[in-house]
Amino acid sequence: MAMGLLQSGCSVPFARALRSRTFTTISSTVTVPSLKKASQMETRLLLGLSEEQLQQLAVDFGQKSFRGKQLYHLLYKRKVKEIQEFSQLPLEFRNDLQEAGWRVGRSPIHKAVTAADGTTKLLIKLEDNRLVETVGIPVKDNDGSFRLTACVSSQVGCPLRCLFCATGKGGFSRNLKSHEIVEQVLAIEELFKQRVTNVVFMGMGEPMLNMKEVLEAHRCLNKDILIGQRMITISTVGVPNTIKKLASYKLQSTLALSLHAPNQSLREKIVPSAKSYPLNAIMKDCRDYFLETRRRVSFEYTLLAGVNDSVKHAIELAELLHEWGRGHHVNLIPFNPIDGSEYKRPSKKSVFAFVSALESRKVTASVRQTRGLDASAACGQLRNEFQKSPLLSGSINQESHSEVALAS
Repeated sequence: MAMGLLQSGCSVPFARALRSRTFTTISSTVTVPSLKKASQMETRLLLGLSEEQLQQLAVDFGQKSFRGKQLYHLLYKRKVKEIQEFSQLPLEFRNDLQEAGWRVGRSPIHKAVTAADGTTKLLIKLEDNRLVETVGIPVKDNDGSFRLTACVSSQVGCPLRCLFCATGKGGFSRNLKSHEIVEQVLAIEELFKQRVTNVVFMGMGEPMLNMKEVLEAHRCLNKDILIGQRMITISTVGVPNTIKKLASYKLQSTLALSLHAPNQSLREKIVPSAKSYPLNAIMKDCRDYFLETRRRVSFEYTLLAGVNDSVKHAIELAELLHEWGRGHHVNLIPFNPIDGSEYKRPSKKSVFAFVSALESRKVTASVRQTRGLDASAACGQLRNEFQKSPLLSGSINQESHSEVALAS
């Protein structure tokens, strides 16, 4: 089609659009492909582009800039998944986009499971047939307000292999692209027919091993889907040098450190990657993060029966936190049982004693409400049910492991 247009003398703006043209995004350069068949070129994705970038794209295709605003509305408000369903746009423009290799960048839902409490876990089937999890958590507060939290994944699997985590047991394949993170939130909004109010990067994977794509997704969630930065939490088990790097962006989002132990020796047993990031070093980086951003770091602590849930552990944790600053908050997470794990869920009595020991030492603590026990809601559980063979490590896996081994 495109060659025919050139032979018959296409308009100057459109011919210019069909030639290779680049414009800069926040973290990368987007190139409008040259005259080739879509099957012969790299696919270009609309999802993740800003309104300004979409307006420029429309102009590059010989359209008025308001067509870019329409694209923006179709992508982020109406959540249309296919270019040919962009009924507001001229058919010629839709065809031209597809001819040039553009597509929306949305993936199909492979499986959805809903628990009695309304928590819903989705398995999204990516273009390479990998499965990734995302969870929608609806909460009605005492004042009658409604919150919908999307727990999103940043990687397909996870290379860090924390011993209590189902995701690590399923192996690791690759990092997610920014649009593959953003589409998880859109999928949750579509399913619940409600706006997502909060996003937590606490799904599959280690966000700090995919910081570039996570930050680009963060930009899109904040600027395009209009979720406030303070409603977004980025969780990490700790990767050397990355907390300092994240602090330099001065985000208003919350950093949550997955601590899980009050001392180095116990933490190494639970979190193997802790060997490359001593506890004192990670606590110093958390203190520096607060000084740089003025945003308090939250500490995640999974309670494992008979392993790290004693009052002695709570006292040691309080001493550790006081040593490195004030105003810390600990989010306690009673272990969510997973198949093949030796760990057990602590009793309510043990959880209450742990909380009391922290609060008596002036450390604020909350216990995360366990949601979706009948929906395989623990991270990685549902994916492992549908993907029985552990993922094979690729080259990106090797890159991630080397990144973890960096000296702090």
